[in-house]
Amino acid sequence: MVAKVFIDGEAGTTGLQIRDRLSGRPDLELLAIAHEYRKDTSARAEVLNTADMVILCLPDDAARESVSLISNPSTRVIDASTAHRTAQGWTYGFPELAPGQRAKIAAATRVANPGCWPTGFLALVRPLIAAGVVPVDWPLSVHGVSGYTGGGRAMIAQFEDPQAPDHTDTACRIYAANLRHKHVPEMRVHAGLTRAPLFAPAVARFRCGMIVEVPLPLAVLPRAPRLADIHAVLSAAYSDARFVDVATLAEAASIAGLEAESFAGRNDMRLFVFGDDDLGQARLVALLDNLGKGAAGAAVQNLNLMLGFDEGEGL
Repeated sequence: MVAKVFIDGEAGTTGLQIRDRLSGRPDLELLAIAHEYRKDTSARAEVLNTADMVILCLPDDAARESVSLISNPSTRVIDASTAHRTAQGWTYGFPELAPGQRAKIAAATRVANPGCWPTGFLALVRPLIAAGVVPVDWPLSVHGVSGYTGGGRAMIAQFEDPQAPDHTDTACRIYAANLRHKHVPEMRVHAGLTRAPLFAPAVARFRCGMIVEVPLPLAVLPRAPRLADIHAVLSAAYSDARFVDVATLAEAASIAGLEAESFAGRNDMRLFVFGDDDLGQARLVALLDNLGKGAAGAAVQNLNLMLGFDEGEGL
């Protein structure tokens, strides 16, 4: 079987990354639309309804419009925008989220690709919530630093184009200071939390890669877990995962620091449990590529599951 795939928004940052991972595969036929017809509604509708799989790499409103143009019940969709990540009728596209999630994605017709920050946050927190180690109403915080490609074309221009009106030479800056970032509802809903986490992101002068960190005051959690308890829960959750790996406690203890660019260009993610049992404190860290497991790699992984291909094909 050769599946017809249309990347709507393939000229964008994520779209280009997805096309690069799919190009040359004999099991796929990549559909395209001539540049002059990309804003022609009827032309777009025709190719959308011809495809077996559509991957949307568009702003939220444009993604919703594309979905509204699909009338073919056989056309399946992966949306890489924020538009449908908590929407009814859409399956959340994080295969490692929970037992059975892969099967849900494989059977779905509408899949919402996760955001890069939620991918790291959920990988660290969701198993601990499910195991009862962290209460559902716990006031969690999440912070870290991402490469500027996570902000799309506008942010790339800010950092790379000296002629851009909002060009910056800064090394690092925080953003979403109003605490209303669009990733927060996605984090809360899919972690199973009753209150929103405090999200404190930063972006720095490197293209790809990111560190997502969740600090945990172990000593004041209801069960007062130790580092080994946290590590055991995470290790069990990802024991059969191909794209999520948990570093051993010994390895974490031997590391003086992590570089955010370490996983640039990769499609997997590594989790670390740092901390000190005597202090009763832990730093949970996810290391990934914001355009890999945080975007394009995840979309390709979901496409493979939905088409019944090997999960790692092209990755």
